[in-house]
Amino acid sequence: MLGKIALERYIKAKGKVDSPERLVSGSDDFTIILWEPSVSLQPKQKMVTTARLTGHQQLVNHVYFSPNGQWIASASFDKSVKLWDGVTGKFITAFRGHANCVYQISWSPDSRMLLSCSKDSTLKVWDIGTKKLKHDLPGHKDEVWAVDWSPDGEKVASGGLDKALKLWKG
Repeated sequence: MLGKIALERYIKAKGKVDSPERLVSGSDDFTIILWEPSVSLQPKQKMVTTARLTGHQQLVNHVYFSPNGQWIASASFDKSVKLWDGVTGKFITAFRGHANCVYQISWSPDSRMLLSCSKDSTLKVWDIGTKKLKHDLPGHKDEVWAVDWSPDGEKVASGGLDKALKLWKG
């Protein structure tokens, strides 16, 4: 019973039943690689000219598929967050606004917003539809290392070097 429910959730999250599973990896060589391990152990080749997604100017610290699988977001020490097509790997846009390294990103449960945290002691909420900054959340006294959304999408949590755990309400 639980196996059947898990399989249904997996298929729903994955999209089309016949589409292969995708993985994404980020690297300190400034690149991101999109993989389809069930098709090949080599990086994805068919829908993108190359499996290497390039554009960051420093190491890629975190990569993350959106819950709906439509997007990939990447955070980098180059102070940017980049948005990519989750199927093809095509570059969509860069979110700029952090004054220092971006450590982690987190998707809202509905995939409409992206949260980032930085060495600059701020969190930023990015609107995927408008591709613009929605909220700037200052308040930490030092680097912010971790962020996450609540399952209902109403709150975010953050923690960092200032030893503070903060809850932010939308």
